[in-house]
Amino acid sequence: MASITDLDRAHVGETKSRVVLDSMAPIPAKVRQIRRETNDVFTLTLEPPAGIIEAFNGGSANGFTFAPGQFNMLYLFGVGEVPISISGNPLNSKQIVHTIRATGTVTDRMKKIKRGDMLGVRGPFGSHWPVEASKGHDVVIVAGGIGLAPLRPAIYHILSQRELYGRVILLYGTRAPADILYARELERWRGGFDVEIQVTVDTAGSNWRGNVGVVTTLIPKISFDPYETIAMICGPEIMMRFTIKELVKYGLTYEKIYISMERNMKCAVGLCGHCQFGPKFVCKDGAVFRYDQIKPFFEGREI
Repeated sequence: MASITDLDRAHVGETKSRVVLDSMAPIPAKVRQIRRETNDVFTLTLEPPAGIIEAFNGGSANGFTFAPGQFNMLYLFGVGEVPISISGNPLNSKQIVHTIRATGTVTDRMKKIKRGDMLGVRGPFGSHWPVEASKGHDVVIVAGGIGLAPLRPAIYHILSQRELYGRVILLYGTRAPADILYARELERWRGGFDVEIQVTVDTAGSNWRGNVGVVTTLIPKISFDPYETIAMICGPEIMMRFTIKELVKYGLTYEKIYISMERNMKCAVGLCGHCQFGPKFVCKDGAVFRYDQIKPFFEGREI
C-alpha cells in the first residue's frame, strides 16, 4: 500500500502557505475504521488529512464538508479509481464515510484494505438531494440494496431538523435479510418514531418475519398526500423505473421525484464523456436528478 509520502509527491503540490489541490489530484487520506456490513459490502471511515485548507469544492480548514447525495472518487494506489457516494453524516466534518460493494477490480481490492492504509480522495462532486426544498413537505425515500448508502446522508440531515419536515417514510428493499444495510441504525430510527420504515426482501427463510417481495410492493402499504410529498429514490435502474411508475400511479408528479444515478463515471468533471446521458453528464449534472429533467433519456433503454 502506498504511503502518504508517495501520494503527496504524485498528486499534491505545496506552496509556502497552503496545499493547493487540483480537481484531478487525489488527496491522501488514512483509513480510520473498517466495518463489514454484509458479505460483499463494507464501510470505510477516512480521516480528512490535516493541513488541507482547500479541498476541491467542499472541504475546509475545519474538515470535510459535503451535501447529501454528492460523491467522491476513491483512488487505490496502483489499482485504479472508482466513484462512490458519500454515506456519512453531513454534519460531521471530521470524517469521510463510504459504503462500498465489492463488484470489480478496484472495489475487490479495497475490500482487503486495512486500518491505517491510505486511499486517495477526490471530491466532493455532483448535485445533491433536495433536503432544503423538502422542508415543509412529506418525504418518501425509496432505496434498493446498496442504494440506501447514498440516501443515508439525506436521512441524517432530515433527522437533524426533524421538526421542519412532515411525515418521513423510508421504503427499503434487499435481496435477502443478510443483505440489509445499517440494520441497527434502521432499528434506532424506527424506535425514535421519527421515520416510518418498511423493509422487504426478495427471498427469505423461515426466521424472517417481515415483508417479502420487491420494494414497489411496499408503496400500497403507505399513505401520503401526493401534492405535499417529495420522493427520493436510489437503487438499480430497473427498480427505479418501476418505483417511479408506482408513485406516479398514486398521484406523485415527475417534478417531485428525484433519483440518483452513477453511470460509468471516470473523471468526475465532465472531461472524459464516459457518463454522458443524453445532453447531460452524470458526474457534473448529477448524480442526483429531478426526474422530469431526464425522463426522455431515462426511459430510452438504449442510452
